[in-house]
Amino acid sequence: MNIDERKEIIKLINSEVVPAIGCTEPIAVALCVAKATEILGVQPEKINVKLSANMLKNAMGVGIPGTGMVGLPIAIALGAQIGKSEYQLEVLKDCTPEAVERGKAYIAEKRITIEHKETTEKLYIEVLCTTGNESATAIIASIHTNFILLKKNDEVLFEKALDAQAQTEDEGLKLTLKKVYEFATTTPLDELRFILDSAKLNGNVSKESMKGHYGHESGRLIAQSERSNKVLGNSIYTHILAETSAACDARMAGALFPVMSNSGSGNQGISATMPVVVFARDNGNTEEEYIRALAMSHLTVIYIKQSLGRLSALCGCVVAATGSSCGITMLMGGGYNEICAAVKNMVGNISGMLCDGAKPSCALKVTSGVSSAVLAALLAMEGKCVSAMEGIVDDDVDQSIHNLTRIGRDGMNETDKVVLDIMTHKK
Repeated sequence: MNIDERKEIIKLINSEVVPAIGCTEPIAVALCVAKATEILGVQPEKINVKLSANMLKNAMGVGIPGTGMVGLPIAIALGAQIGKSEYQLEVLKDCTPEAVERGKAYIAEKRITIEHKETTEKLYIEVLCTTGNESATAIIASIHTNFILLKKNDEVLFEKALDAQAQTEDEGLKLTLKKVYEFATTTPLDELRFILDSAKLNGNVSKESMKGHYGHESGRLIAQSERSNKVLGNSIYTHILAETSAACDARMAGALFPVMSNSGSGNQGISATMPVVVFARDNGNTEEEYIRALAMSHLTVIYIKQSLGRLSALCGCVVAATGSSCGITMLMGGGYNEICAAVKNMVGNISGMLCDGAKPSCALKVTSGVSSAVLAALLAMEGKCVSAMEGIVDDDVDQSIHNLTRIGRDGMNETDKVVLDIMTHKK
């Protein structure tokens, strides 16, 4: 791999593996509101938010950091009142109890309206803030921090084509699993050390979660329950499940801790990080093995998400757990062939897990995904691999990945509509 290509990949990882506080969908909405409010120059009297179906689905049932509340209204209110767009996906990090009370009053005064926007773009946020005769518009699309329109009254301040960034990325860097593996195993170690920031951030969230009561407390249950210990035992496997799901418990419950996200998702960042962190620690791997496995995991997730898209009907846990399975396989001593087998084992196992929005029970899906990741790695190291005769798996590992992403991107669109319909018509 030449130096220029290596630098491009490092740049890509740094753009996709970034800190975020809270679930990235409502936080992206808060970011868009904060930007429109800044353009308006005063606190808006009214805020109208239009969202794509996938954005609505992922923002309805998740905790908002520092509020003890769930859902979009409080995220929107706080975005207007204390949000700073310069913080990006940490836009609400200045949240205080006083701000939450003001936000509650803002909601009670019915200043916020939320609508479904009919669009083919799965990640779409349109915000209109108004005060008197003044208005400001901000639109985010494709990527959680990607503004495509900023407007004050009728004056366009900034505008770009909806797919401009995606086209640039596609033309600039095309990944394959072989290229991901080559990068992870041959890049000078000092150029990869930045990936340890993901271990620090996500590890801290996991530890804090074990001390508190977040979500369904799945991580604490696995780690500390006597019943769980009798059933699951005390092993590297259970440590991986406990510490990964604990971080997700805290994040989905709205804990005010930053996590390192991957491809716009904190849960993906957690699932790509924690299984590798825990396995390397408990297995006694060297620092170099640990760092390279983390890089392999995170870049695999980025690679798969390139063809799947930011949001889909396919649960991101499947994608992220596939990355961590590759990292664990490396830590077990596996090479490229074993990693390919681990990927095929994952594609042949949990490829149909659907996304029904961000919420506390995502920790359960994370646990299922990570459990499958360990199994896939173990099978791969024993020379066992799902064959091309089975389901959507192909002899070519990259084609197997694209078969998976095609199902999530194209094949499950109707599933997505049904899921949202069910979620929005509960009594």
